[in-house]
Amino acid sequence: MLIRSKKLTILFGLAVAAWPTDVIAQKGYMGPLPVGEITRTPITFLWREPKDMASENLFYGRGGERHAPHGPFTFESEDLEGTNPKFNVRDPGGVKWKIKLGAETRPETVASRFVWAVGYHANEDYFMPAVQVMGLPEHVHRGQDMIETGGVMRNVRLKRPEGKKVGIWSWGDNPFVGTRELAGLRVMMAVINNWDLKDENNAIRDYEKGDESGDTREYEVSDLGGSFGATRRELSHTKSKGNLESYARSTFIAKVEPDYVDFTLPGRPSLPVIFNPREYAERMGMRWIGDAIPRPNARWIGDLLGQLSTDQIRDAFRAAGYEGEELNGFTVEFQKRIAALKQL
Repeated sequence: MLIRSKKLTILFGLAVAAWPTDVIAQKGYMGPLPVGEITRTPITFLWREPKDMASENLFYGRGGERHAPHGPFTFESEDLEGTNPKFNVRDPGGVKWKIKLGAETRPETVASRFVWAVGYHANEDYFMPAVQVMGLPEHVHRGQDMIETGGVMRNVRLKRPEGKKVGIWSWGDNPFVGTRELAGLRVMMAVINNWDLKDENNAIRDYEKGDESGDTREYEVSDLGGSFGATRRELSHTKSKGNLESYARSTFIAKVEPDYVDFTLPGRPSLPVIFNPREYAERMGMRWIGDAIPRPNARWIGDLLGQLSTDQIRDAFRAAGYEGEELNGFTVEFQKRIAALKQL
């Protein structure tokens, strides 16, 4: 019986090893397709080499000026996922958008510009100081206090939904473990101080190409809202997200070894989180993500970011409505981090 059990274990292990790695990485995989059903193997990407970073328009980002949203918008439904108020709407041309309200709208818009610029997949995000949404219900589940008379919402992020979400991926278990590209993405999270690195904030999306070469599967950090503030979750969202003082005061690099570099992000959870043991354990379990990055991989990201001009960096922050001292301050601090990476 023991010999038979060992044989079954070996056979099961061989079967698992034969599965495509991008399928194994999906959360919620439901088993093989029914007999007779035909599918195409997706072409899987985490990173693509940028074509010409110096010419990219970081004010409009990945979607460009051509896809920039225009209202007024018409309400379709509420999105109750996550912690921020979100609404599904459509514009006069019938294009669907997802509106987000709250402290994440500005930093997420900026973060999407830089992540996209160095070759990682990012959403088509746009910031608008004010939008009008027609047809809103009299009472919504979240964000009622952020909606003015006539359906006016201020300081919003609009995302153009695309692709079909087929799962999430884990920082520690994915097809790209051990690659320069995954290490580079970890470095990018430290550069922008995105401390909210839960696996559930990572998405696997399928995109139809419409030809015989197979569809495209993208691995992305789908929620970048916890950026450009502190290196950890604070009680106040205004300190931990999109806060120049917190970003400037935070330590970027914790330790440099001959072969590796440790970043301070994600930081140890703030003291009040200890009273929520589950969240405290979860956030402590993320701390490794910023550690033991090979120095050449960290410097590689610095060299990529170093191709951006001061005007491009300023445009990324201007796209989120930053101006004056905040605009200048964020630009300077971001460039300091690029310089630190290039010196590794």
